[in-house]
Amino acid sequence: MIYIGVTGWGDHDRLYGPHTSPRNKLKDYAGYFPTVEVDSSFYAIQPTKNAQRWVDDTPPTFRFIVKAYQGMTGHTRGEIPFESKEQMYQAFKDSLIPYIDAGKLAMTLFQFPPWFDCKREHVEYLRWCKKQMGDIPCALEFRHQSWFRPSYYERTLQFMKDEEWIHSICDEPQSGEGSVPIVLESLGKDKVLIRFHGRNVHGWQKRTENWREVRYLYRYNQKELLQWVDQIKKLEKETEQLFIVFNNNSGGDAADNALELINMLGIEYENLAPRQLGLF
Repeated sequence: MIYIGVTGWGDHDRLYGPHTSPRNKLKDYAGYFPTVEVDSSFYAIQPTKNAQRWVDDTPPTFRFIVKAYQGMTGHTRGEIPFESKEQMYQAFKDSLIPYIDAGKLAMTLFQFPPWFDCKREHVEYLRWCKKQMGDIPCALEFRHQSWFRPSYYERTLQFMKDEEWIHSICDEPQSGEGSVPIVLESLGKDKVLIRFHGRNVHGWQKRTENWREVRYLYRYNQKELLQWVDQIKKLEKETEQLFIVFNNNSGGDAADNALELINMLGIEYENLAPRQLGLF
């Protein structure tokens, strides 16, 4: 099964009617895609009432990828707003209960920052993370190139497999140490994640005031997406569930690219939410 969607559901105006309220956007989104990445959980651990509302707003077959809170992946500068790391992890796990109870949690996503390089203390932290998360499915995404240098490549993949991490395969600009190559390894028979970040090389490492908008400003052309079709079909044969999300949101291109890839793969999803019909 291939699940294709985007990161977040609020920035894709071409999917919604002109008068759609923010509260109803997920309902409309679920008429096009069977999965979504929850990115608000990265900035703050969400109250369970939010997760419960999102679960209620989507069909039974819909699946959520929930991004790990930034304090869990080292993005937070300074002290974490919890008494301990254990308390932080427990709060995050508690926030997942509505998804788990509804059978709608595809996985959590641990995306580590560009300075999280391949060294012993980071390997040990990854082991600790996985232990804290217990049997909750967790995807792992690196941003530092050192994890996939020739000297560490096989060991990194074996470590992820041994620790039962879901592989988050990245399509992103190749811009020095702060980016990773496309690594087409499924690692396990259960789940694999692919995240399309765009290929804006010049904007990837810039730290301007609006750097987030610049970084993910990219639209994949037809040739670039077609290059992925055979690779996706190969991965589909190696795993039961393949999740694909587009993160090139800055120019509103993610939803268009996701729909285009669905068409290229000849996928027709059943059991999506009913789409809202306009008056004309």
